[in-house]
Order: sequence, then structure tokens, then C-alpha cells
Amino acid sequence: MHYDYHVPNLILDDVDKTILSILHENSRVSYTDLGKEVGLSRVAVQARINNLMEKGVIEKFTAIINPAKIGIHVSAFFNVEVEPQYLEAVAEQLSEEHAVTSLYHMTGPSKLHMHGIFADNGEMERFLTEKLYPMQGVVSVDCQTLIKRYKSRMGMKL
Repeated sequence: MHYDYHVPNLILDDVDKTILSILHENSRVSYTDLGKEVGLSRVAVQARINNLMEKGVIEKFTAIINPAKIGIHVSAFFNVEVEPQYLEAVAEQLSEEHAVTSLYHMTGPSKLHMHGIFADNGEMERFLTEKLYPMQGVVSVDCQTLIKRYKSRMGMKL
């Protein structure tokens, strides 16, 4: 399924959308194989991908790691209410924390929505009591621990 996405001054054609869809499923696909899928040469595919990267459409290529396989057993989502004047400072501090995997400013009264991963409950408790709760401007924290993952999609699927 393709959507009509475009970046200012950059219109994505059907070939770009197909390239993005294939890369989303397998970012390790070779330029040659990708070219065969979309009917372009390896060099033409590489040029399109480089252009998409330069324009910021593709932010980066990365590996998705199963946390449980490397000893990370606690995954939790947090809603952090922050006094408005401290919102940016708290967000900057949290974005530097290794345990924080994603951080968003959400609608509502100065809410940050955050995901974090921890080796165990003790590590999460130390994060909360030693780092998050003492931050200037943090008003309240609501924490929900993940029980089972049914689907997790990284990046945008076109």
C-alpha cells in the first residue's frame, strides 16, 4: 500500500515509494537486487537512495535488536508531566539517557511520552528514583510495564 507522502520541494514518485517499502522490509537488500525490483540500474537506485538520505526522507539504516536476547527484560512506557518552563530541559536530559529508546512531546498539559528498557525491575527503579523523579520540573510520572509484544514497527511503513 502506498500513500501520497511528499517532502517540501521533493515529490516522491512510485519508484521512490517502492524503494522505501522494500528498504523498510529489508534495509540490507543490495542495490543490484533493489534495482531488479524497481526496473533501474544499481547506480540509479544508489543515486535515488542517496537523494532520499540527503533530503532527510531516510534518516538512517539500523538493526532492530530483540531486547530479551541480550538480557533486557523490562520494557516500560512512561507519561511524564513536566512544568511547561522545564519541558525542553527535561526532554534534553531524558534524550541523553541510555535506557530511553523513544521520547515524544504529546498533547496535554506538558506531557512527555517515553519508552525505556531495563535489565530488570531494580534497574528501572534506580532510573526512576535516581534520575527521573529528581529532575527539576517533573510533576508526575505514570509508568506502564509491557507484558507481551504483539507487534512493533520501527520507522514508517508505506
